[in-house]
Amino acid sequence: MQPVTCNLFKHNSENCVTNSTNFVFYFKKLGLRTVVCRPLTMNILAIESSCDDTSAAVISNGKICSNIVAGQLIHELYGGVVPELASRAHQQHIVRVVDKAIQDAKITKKDLNAIAFTRGPGLLGSLLVGTSFAKAMALALDIPLIEVNHMQAHVLAHFIDEPRPAFPFLCLTVSGGHTQIVLIKDYATMEVLGETQDDAVGEAFDKTAKLLGLPYPGGPLVDKHAKLGNPLAYEFPLAEMPQYNFSFSGIKTSILYFLKKKTAENPNFVAENLNDICASVQHTLVRMVLQKLRRAARELGIKEVAIAGGVSANSGLRKTLHEMGEKEGWNVYIPDFQYCTDNAGMIAMAAYFKYLKGDFSSQEVSPLPRMEWG
Repeated sequence: MQPVTCNLFKHNSENCVTNSTNFVFYFKKLGLRTVVCRPLTMNILAIESSCDDTSAAVISNGKICSNIVAGQLIHELYGGVVPELASRAHQQHIVRVVDKAIQDAKITKKDLNAIAFTRGPGLLGSLLVGTSFAKAMALALDIPLIEVNHMQAHVLAHFIDEPRPAFPFLCLTVSGGHTQIVLIKDYATMEVLGETQDDAVGEAFDKTAKLLGLPYPGGPLVDKHAKLGNPLAYEFPLAEMPQYNFSFSGIKTSILYFLKKKTAENPNFVAENLNDICASVQHTLVRMVLQKLRRAARELGIKEVAIAGGVSANSGLRKTLHEMGEKEGWNVYIPDFQYCTDNAGMIAMAAYFKYLKGDFSSQEVSPLPRMEWG
């Protein structure tokens, strides 16, 4: 390690060393205290490839400068994500997406200070593409590598824009694969209080759409039709689970048998009542998740409440949460639409906080499809 000049803080540069040309600066230990000094401009490239969206983003000193997402239309032909096709599409998209993210941020590869990537949870093949690309790029540029938990990144998306929640706060994470109530104590300390014991709420939306004959992805289409329907037209049972846990397999079965019965009586039932069916299903699912969230907030005495994940883009959920928040006296936080679904902007935000702590990964890191919190 050679002495370098650091202009961020005033200090004796003879005590400042670096282990990489474009890396973070450290003071040598002076007694029992170690002081950390970082570059004036901190640029991190983030890569997200956990499922079927290839995304890259650049964050500079905590501000998102670009957030590029490439979708995969091929899955519409099969009514759901095909893992092998997803990983192949990531390989086709990733170079172009990364290049576009860097260009839009108005920087070059030489200006990057770290490469971040989604380590998990997600599809193994998809994660392998992003992980391998990030490792290779970090090695080539001789800069640090930062692994990010996809679900934690959804939570930290709330810190991209104002207003930002105060600690501690509760976050309802809702997506196609996860439904959880999480207690957020700080940027790195998160505790799952309750979660689904079977299917996720996003899966319930998509399954309903499939039963109704709507194309993939069906969740947004259910939301679209629900806006035009009566949420009280049909009643579906609410599953009761202990504590803050959820279950959505029962309501999927209930919807299936409901539709079989009604179409047997009237073959045109779905077409004639599509808006009301979607509105009623959405109303039930929203009630199920928000009742648990309200219980947790009351019992823990927390007034800072947020939602995150792909289903947080659902208009019915957003509207009902705001209404509940007014009644309960909550401060409610919902990310911008572009940061609700899978995107690299949220990965970049999570990586920024890890960079500040010097929390880096080695080149031996590998994907974790079932990556846990913490």
